[in-house]
Amino acid sequence: MSGGESVALREALAAALGATLRPAPWRPVHGGCIARSYRVETAKGPVFVKLAEAAGLAMLEAERQGLGSLAAAGALRVPAPLAAGQADGRAFLALEWVDLGPGTPAAEARLGAGLAALHRCLAPRFGFARDNYIGSTPQPNREAGDWVAFLRDRRLGFQLELAAANGHGGRLQARGGRLLELLDVFFATYRPRPSLLHGDLWGGNWGVDEHGEPVVFDPAVYHGDREADLAMTRLFGGFGPAFYAAYVREWPLDAAAGTRRDLYDLYHVLNHLNLFGGGYRAQAEGMIDRLLAAIGH
Repeated sequence: MSGGESVALREALAAALGATLRPAPWRPVHGGCIARSYRVETAKGPVFVKLAEAAGLAMLEAERQGLGSLAAAGALRVPAPLAAGQADGRAFLALEWVDLGPGTPAAEARLGAGLAALHRCLAPRFGFARDNYIGSTPQPNREAGDWVAFLRDRRLGFQLELAAANGHGGRLQARGGRLLELLDVFFATYRPRPSLLHGDLWGGNWGVDEHGEPVVFDPAVYHGDREADLAMTRLFGGFGPAFYAAYVREWPLDAAAGTRRDLYDLYHVLNHLNLFGGGYRAQAEGMIDRLLAAIGH
């Protein structure tokens, strides 16, 4: 056996999948820092398996539900969630195996058009049916009818509270608190709709399948302003001009969308501060300063 396999874990996975596991070792798959990932051979073909400590089952179950919501939308391909469970002190999530390759401009264009279609899947309220995770950080999703309140309380305010608990006080909290007080200024003439979002759409969370079609994975799904997904695509790169051109052809953006980009990316930078520390504090403070300066504060 290898990579944390055990008889109990193999039996539990086989039972959950309804398929016999082949005797081949589980092959580690590169990527991810929260759970370990493997290619597991079964009588029905290979599957992708994530393993975490038993306490991580809630995180894997939330990912399973998020993938299910994206799949149901029918706008973009996602690896089909197959099973989740735990055994021998480990939690597991099994997904459809997809052979992924690098992106191409044509695939990026299809991704942009597909993302616009995903965002047209609207809900009555902002949030999601359950809380989930952004990385390993809890992401509260209690539904709200007002986007500014949701953004303030469940996103930016929540991350600032975590930062304070992690010892990041002082100017970050003072300026961050002022930004929260003034959030409504950024939405004076813009009313977001509760679009179905991937929620964690950076360049490492998409690829291209064997047919050249885009595939997205590792989501942090909720219903929110579609600009939040698009802002994150620019935060770490990995998306080319064909992606953005295809998106706006399907659904043009509000003229002031660029003024809110830092607002949405601040959530992810604060999350990185809470997860990793380091230079993310200075980056977060710089973003807050720019946002306040943009509205005369």
